[in-house]
Amino acid sequence: MASTRLDTLKSMVEQNPTDSFARYGLAMEYRNTGDLEAALGEFRALMAVNPDYAPAYFHGGQTLERMGRLDEAREVYLQGIEVTTRAGDQHARSEMQGALDLLE
Repeated sequence: MASTRLDTLKSMVEQNPTDSFARYGLAMEYRNTGDLEAALGEFRALMAVNPDYAPAYFHGGQTLERMGRLDEAREVYLQGIEVTTRAGDQHARSEMQGALDLLE
């Protein structure tokens, strides 16, 4: 039986839970398949394992928006803005600020 992309990513995360790229891929795959709760769980786990991984905040915030949890999305975007400011990543900071501005 052929394994799915989701199965492959789950296996990768199980083998190495601190692999930020694999966990991000798993979160995005969950989101793409419509399992927003699972996606959010993976984005939150990624933020815990690697708090400087900026895409987790941006896509985590977007996922919360899709779920209608706008206050939580604002909080995640604000955290992401702090992370990207510290890192000097102006492009990612600008994207998160834009997403935040659209919520207000």
